Amino acid sequence: QVAFVFFDHLPNRLSTRHYPSTEHYEFHGQCDLVLAKDPLWCSGLGLDVHIRTKIVRYWSYIQAAAIRIGDDILEVEGGTEMNKEPKFWVNFEYLGDLTTFAGFPVIQESNKIHRRSYTIDLNSKYPGKKIVIDLYREFVRVKLDGGLDTFGSTVGLLGDPRSGALLARDGHSEFDDYVDFGNEWQVLPSDGNLFHEASHPHFPERCIQPEDPQGERHRRLSESTISIEKAEAACAPLKDPLTIKDCVYDVLATQDLDMIGAF
Repeated sequence: QVAFVFFDHLPNRLSTRHYPSTEHYEFHGQCDLVLAKDPLWCSGLGLDVHIRTKIVRYWSYIQAAAIRIGDDILEVEGGTEMNKEPKFWVNFEYLGDLTTFAGFPVIQESNKIHRRSYTIDLNSKYPGKKIVIDLYREFVRVKLDGGLDTFGSTVGLLGDPRSGALLARDGHSEFDDYVDFGNEWQVLPSDGNLFHEASHPHFPERCIQPEDPQGERHRRLSESTISIEKAEAACAPLKDPLTIKDCVYDVLATQDLDMIGAF
C-alpha cells in the first residue's frame, strides 16, 4: 500500500504527499472550496471537507474548515492572535458538545499560546488514522492522516490520491492550470452547506482572485524587511525539505518570523 498524508496549509499551498513523490501547488482564490469528498467513505457514512479562504494582499489563507461525516457537521474557525477560546460549531450549534463527533472520539488540545487543535480519532474504523484541524493564530490547517485504505477514494482540491493528478469533477479531465483547478472545486449547491453562515463570494459568484499574485509577490519581496536568506535560516531546523519550503513561503508572505511556530 502506498501511504500518503494530505496537507492544506496557511497561505494556500495545497500539497498532496505521496510516497515517494510529492505534489505541490498554490491556489489563492477567496471562496468556499471542496477540499475532499467521498460519499461512500466508511461503508457509506460519507465524508465531506470544505474550507473557507480569505485573501490578504496577494495570498490567501484558510479562515475556517467544516467537516461532515454522516449527518454530523463540525465547523472550526481560526481565532484571534492567542486562540485562547475555542471557536467551533457542531451541527450549527456554537460550542456544542464535542466529546465525540459522528461516533468518533474528539481530542481538543491547546498550548495556550497561538495554537489549538481538534483531532477526530478514526481508530475504531481505521486503526491509527485521524483527521486533524489545527489552528495557528487566525490560520487553519486540515490534515487527513491516513493511507489509501482510509482516504483513497476522495475527490476534490487534494487531487487524485493515487496519481496526484488534478482531476475535474467528472473524474477524468485533468487540469494543468492551478487557478482553473481551484475554481472547479468551488462549493456548489449540490455539495451542501456545511458552514453556519454564508460568506462572500457564494456560488453563483465565482471565487475572488488576487490581482497579479506573482507580480505583487515579487514586488513585495523586493520591499521585504525579512530576506529569503533570513527566512531560510529560521526554517532550517525543520529538516524536511518540503516543510522548510512551506515555512519559508509563510514567513515571507506574512513578514513574520514567528510563523515558524505553525510547524
